Amino acid sequence: PGRPSFGSIWPFLGDAVRSLRRMTMDAANGDEQWGPMAAYAVAHLDEIDELVDGRCRYRPVRHHLGVTSFGATAWTAGAAGDLIINEHDEGDPTADQELFLVLRGHAVFELEGDRVDAPAGTLVFAPPRLKRTAFAEEAGTMIMLIEGTPGKAYEPRGWELWAPLAPLYESGEYPEVADRLRVLVQAHPQYAMLFYNLACCESLTGRTTDALAHLRRAIDMSEEFRGNAKLDSDLDPIRDQRAFKQLISD
Repeated sequence: PGRPSFGSIWPFLGDAVRSLRRMTMDAANGDEQWGPMAAYAVAHLDEIDELVDGRCRYRPVRHHLGVTSFGATAWTAGAAGDLIINEHDEGDPTADQELFLVLRGHAVFELEGDRVDAPAGTLVFAPPRLKRTAFAEEAGTMIMLIEGTPGKAYEPRGWELWAPLAPLYESGEYPEVADRLRVLVQAHPQYAMLFYNLACCESLTGRTTDALAHLRRAIDMSEEFRGNAKLDSDLDPIRDQRAFKQLISD
């Protein structure tokens, strides 16, 4: 089949065919100096690599475009009946408001037990911790999710890159996860969570020196991970290390 048209739903996505960034430069007195910056990014959804978190398929729009002020993910279904949006309820630690837009196909949402029919063009808003999920009524259904936390600046965590590795981690494949995370943190060093998860996997595989170094990097980037490290059993193999005790001290 040919490339689908998004023009009737989201016009500015319909004709975008490549990603690009542009910055302008001014010259003054023969010296090149950075002038007013005009940076932007454009992409067609079909150009963004599709990833799988073990249950659902998605395109990491926010990460692909370099967005840092809100979350944006395009979730897709290969066949009718497929789960598109993972279940999320009041027990989830996140506190995001979520806006879903059915870009193409046909979905059905389940919101606190209510069944909501959602053909292409439907908008669904979910407040924080609402129990919700969605299934495809048609093959190829795609839902865009925009999210943010009320009253708080958005913090990109890089979950989009971690999610495909989560099933391997859950099955105990710690050496493979650690090896793949090392590649990811080198390519995307802006995400503290990836360094922290790498430290956990290295701890579990006896790579003590590397685990301590990457844990330090995570804590330097975000104090959140100092608190996490105090209770995380993945770090028990390195907990008696002097360097570890120094890292988790307040």
